[in-house]
Amino acid sequence: MGTPGLGQELTQQVRALLWDAFDDFSEHDWQHALGGVHVVAIDEGHVIGHASIISRPVSIGELTESAGYLEAVAVAADHQRQGIGTVVVRAVEQVLKDTYPFGVLSTSRHRFYERLGWRRWQGPTFAVEGDQRRRTADEDDGIMVRAGNRAFAVSDLSLPIAVESRPGDDW
Repeated sequence: MGTPGLGQELTQQVRALLWDAFDDFSEHDWQHALGGVHVVAIDEGHVIGHASIISRPVSIGELTESAGYLEAVAVAADHQRQGIGTVVVRAVEQVLKDTYPFGVLSTSRHRFYERLGWRRWQGPTFAVEGDQRRRTADEDDGIMVRAGNRAFAVSDLSLPIAVESRPGDDW
């Protein structure tokens, strides 16, 4: 469902889940998760899992496409290791496959996403501000990509990859 479709109560529950799940979750992080499609797992009236996918321009080498950017993936602590994370990511991946040429995410949980078909990006990362590219070397090991609604056209994972800069974390 889109962000407006969450409604006030569900939005509050999702926010609470995300703040509980991440030590460093910020208002900027919350804003990054809005405006796309949300997948929410609910058990007995309580939100126990969430993932969203938003549209972001992503440049790979000289090619720029509107990619599906995976944001705010979380599972309640007392429901982890039960497959809920896999379920919400798989559901949001269906949106990716239906809508975007490829998907991108930033994570430190590589194994989780690798087993779901995501691939680690090998090239340097950048954030674009106006007509300037700023190196984001601290993100180099965290970026992953996945094919979307057409075969992932970039076979060279060592090319530079860039996103538009935004408040908070660029990636």
